[in-house]
This record gives sequence, C-alpha cells and structure tokens, in this order.
Amino acid sequence: MSVADDVRFWDRTSRQYATSAIADQAGYERTLDQTRALLKSDDRVLELGCGTGTTALRLAGDVQDYLATDISAGMIAVANEKHAASPIPALTFRIATVEALAPVAGQFNAVLGFNYLHLVRDLPGTLCRIHAWLAAEGLFISKTPCVGDMNPLIRLALLPAMRAIGKAPYAGVFRAAELSRHICAAGFDILASESHATKGNDKRPYIVARKR
Repeated sequence: MSVADDVRFWDRTSRQYATSAIADQAGYERTLDQTRALLKSDDRVLELGCGTGTTALRLAGDVQDYLATDISAGMIAVANEKHAASPIPALTFRIATVEALAPVAGQFNAVLGFNYLHLVRDLPGTLCRIHAWLAAEGLFISKTPCVGDMNPLIRLALLPAMRAIGKAPYAGVFRAAELSRHICAAGFDILASESHATKGNDKRPYIVARKR
C-alpha cells in the first residue's frame, strides 16, 4: 500500500468515521484533560492526524493558535463543517502531510499526535521533524496504538488481511518500549507515559515528551 492508498481509505471512510462512537469515552476525556492542563493560553499548537477535528475543537479555544492537519481531504471537509457550526477563531484546519508542512524551526510550543504515529511510514523522520518544529522545551504529546504489544493474531493475520482487501490503512508494528526509544533518540526527554484506558489495557500509551 502507498500513501495514496491510505488517503483513499480515509477519504472513503471519513463520513462513517465522523459518526462512529468513541470506544472509551472516559479514557478519551482523561486524555483531553491531561493535555489541556499542559497547554498555555499563549501556546501555538500543531495537531497531526486530526481526523474529523473532534479533539481540535475541544482544545483550540484554550490556546493562542491551533493548526490541525490531516492527509485526508474527506476528513478535513468534515472538520471544517463542524468548525463552521461552532467557530473558534484560533483554529485552522489544513490538508497536509508531515513532509508538506513548511519546516519553520521553533514554530510551535506543542505538537499533538493522537492515534497517529503508528500510521506514518518513517517514524524516526517524523519525530525529527516534530522536534525541529518545536520551540525550546516545547512538548510533544501523543497517544499511540502499539500494535507490537497487541494480540499476535492482530498483527500477523488480521491486520495484513484487512490491508490486502483495502479495509485498513498502513500501520507500523512496534512495542511501547520501542516507541519510547525512538522518541528519546529524536531529541526528547519523556516526562510521562500513562495508560488512559478505562476498558482494559488497550496498549495505547499517552506520552508527554519535552524537547531537549
């Protein structure tokens, strides 16, 4: 599968995605609360892989500037519809890949990536770009499904089969410990690594990392 295949997948599923229920609402609310507490009113924030904008619309009103991006035009179209219904002056949605975003050093105080890092093909490269975008001691906040820690049937059978028939996008397979090593190698100090799951252990560590 290529990035173009991933874009087609997310475009095709964007409307269904927008109406699907959050599997663990209490865990999601904890993630929002923890993230909001880390953001300041004068922060400039970038969210990668924003989907249909649910998280951006919940957080953007608390900061100075919030840029939310996604590779899918379908996802961004839904996000803009939500934004039009409930405008937030600080918030902008944009169709963009990590590679296409302007490499302005120190542009953001915080970069957010929720359910995102497992979807990128070049994890070390993406983390290095995030590091460059952040201001001194800026925060990278993520919550990532670590497929390598999940049931082997998921990564060895179910996921490849679903990708083969176009029912799933690319997903990188790594463990939480490996993800942490990648984040540290990109120039971050990990301040916190938590599980916000309230329905069992969903293998999605919430990680707060500060730029060295």
